[in-house]
Amino acid sequence: MERRHVSACLCLVFLLGIAFTLPAKGQDAKLLVFSKTAGFRHNSIPAGIKALEKLGREQGFVITATEDAGLFTDQGLAPYQAVVFLNTTGDVLNNEQQAAFERFIRSGKGFVGIHAATDTEYEWPWYGRLVGAYFKSHPPTVEGKLTVVNKNHPSTKGLPDTFRFEDEWYDYRENPSPEKVNILITIDQTSYDHDSNKNHPISWCHEFDGGRAFYTLLGHRPESFSEPLMLKHLAGGIRYVLDQ
Repeated sequence: MERRHVSACLCLVFLLGIAFTLPAKGQDAKLLVFSKTAGFRHNSIPAGIKALEKLGREQGFVITATEDAGLFTDQGLAPYQAVVFLNTTGDVLNNEQQAAFERFIRSGKGFVGIHAATDTEYEWPWYGRLVGAYFKSHPPTVEGKLTVVNKNHPSTKGLPDTFRFEDEWYDYRENPSPEKVNILITIDQTSYDHDSNKNHPISWCHEFDGGRAFYTLLGHRPESFSEPLMLKHLAGGIRYVLDQ
């Protein structure tokens, strides 16, 4: 009887230790913001980092901004609950770094892709499924009409049903499938000079390979990261990937 009592106490101490060492959901979480480019480099990257720092102070998470792909090891990624690809372009991780990032997501962690994250790692099929689509082309930066198609997501709560926003509107090699991702916002292509008169997604999320992923096309211009709707949208996307 006494031995069972001691064992129960040890189990309780162990469980309490886990409870106190794991970060609370959305509180004091650590995000790695990765902005390495091997192609076009957006001048909005510094503004994006500042915006994420501000959101962190308001929402209770801490960011580490880096362009060092060497952090993509099991040990280097271990402190973080999510990784943000902020306007990355091209081939930014080698095979070993890609494998470490895959293990990171499979361990239940999160991914946030901003704008040119879809213009990244075209030869890595797993990443293509994680981010949801690959960039194909875009018209000049222009204002477009956006429609929120899912109002029950943290990234869209509080947004108007429709609103206008200026950005660089990507066309994708293939639009993300509604069967594979949860479409959050679409753009009306008739609202700007485009050769197609249809809607297509510009933000989505999904559970993928053990973790969660959120993507938004917004973020081409530095000014985007000071717009209240963008910040509300981005903060909600981060909450989604952290709340697992």
